[in-house]
Amino acid sequence: MTLTLTVSDEVRALAPGFTHVAIEAHGLVNGPSREAGSALLDDAARRLAVRLDGRAPHEDPHMAAWRETYTAFGSKPSRTRNSAEALAKRALSEAGLPRINLLVDLYNAVSVAHLIPVGGEDADRIEGGMRLIRATGEEDFVTVAGGEETVEHPDAGEVVWRDDAGVTCRRWNWRQGPRTRLTERTTSGIFLLESLAPMPVAEVTAAAAELAELLAKFSPGADIAVRAPESSA
Repeated sequence: MTLTLTVSDEVRALAPGFTHVAIEAHGLVNGPSREAGSALLDDAARRLAVRLDGRAPHEDPHMAAWRETYTAFGSKPSRTRNSAEALAKRALSEAGLPRINLLVDLYNAVSVAHLIPVGGEDADRIEGGMRLIRATGEEDFVTVAGGEETVEHPDAGEVVWRDDAGVTCRRWNWRQGPRTRLTERTTSGIFLLESLAPMPVAEVTAAAAELAELLAKFSPGADIAVRAPESSA
């Protein structure tokens, strides 16, 4: 079964240089973080440091483009950073990158190494297809605050990913909801790599190929399909 991903015309107009590559995988084997995944995260931090060459993450042209886009839909990028910039800051800090579970560690490593926002959703928990839209402000986003489940609503005009049940990720790729996140029981996933101009499409494609190889390595026998890049240009 192929999960449908659509990008609304409003989002395409907002970010004409947007490109995304999706990887759909079934028969995955997840579990707790392990030494091999941790080593990949450490290597990604080293690759990031070489890439930045002393600059702060937000000074990278790709991260600067995301900041401009966040500002365009009304978010403050210094307060709500895109997922790649947030991870990059963690990678360069004394605390380092978090270890979540094997699948999350794999896509976080690719995100940091390439400075590309990468998300992973449990495909079995997605209801209907996934759509990237500008919110009306009435959509439900189920999250957890203070240990209790709570429902938030995005700002009107905010860019969000959603399915038939509600918002799955707020502010484009800032904060994922717990309903569809990858857990240690996940066996089917959809992984989304997102880029903006000036990043070449070839780079996001190469990052997707790297992630697909890692998924195949750690889940032998999994059915993994990398979709062709889809661009708003």
